[in-house]
Amino acid sequence: MPSTMSTVEDLLVEQIRDLYDAEKQLVRALPKMAKAADSDELRQAIEDHLEETTNQVQRLEQAFEQLDKTAKGKTCKAMKGLIEEGGEVIEEDSEEPINDLALIAAAQRVEHYEISAYGTAKAMATHIGENEVASLLEETEDEEKAADKKLTEIAMGLMQDATSRSNGAGSSQEDDEEIDDQPVSKKPATAPKAPAMRAQRK
Repeated sequence: MPSTMSTVEDLLVEQIRDLYDAEKQLVRALPKMAKAADSDELRQAIEDHLEETTNQVQRLEQAFEQLDKTAKGKTCKAMKGLIEEGGEVIEEDSEEPINDLALIAAAQRVEHYEISAYGTAKAMATHIGENEVASLLEETEDEEKAADKKLTEIAMGLMQDATSRSNGAGSSQEDDEEIDDQPVSKKPATAPKAPAMRAQRK
């Protein structure tokens, strides 16, 4: 049976357990996303965030210690679903840079979930006077916001690239059509030469 929660601290511990499981799921999922990225910049951003995520797991363990609770997770179904959606993106056969834009869309859903979850947990910790725990949660929240911002910057560049490619292809096609539409020039018909007049008889 699920444990009974009667205090804000109970709820906070439940939230942190949910986050603990979510971050561990991400540690397993992020390497697959990095491998699927075509853009070097996106791949590096995901790998950098993987390192951050590993540190975030340790930060949550510190929060458990501050609350005098055992560090254990509770299955985060929301993160599980978000990661499954990301897996579907990886399996799709998309061209560059659409593939990377789809990966970013999936990654930013994860970031927005985490920003919300950490912000809520931080507010609870502050409310009950667990300032050290609140500080730990805020540190991770700030990292998630920075990661989200970085993904947006990469996406903007990729979208411009996609637009340029699309316009380039369109211009080439239009040029071909214009060439095809031009009438074939014909040389004007040469008038038949008049027969030479016979020399007048003297």
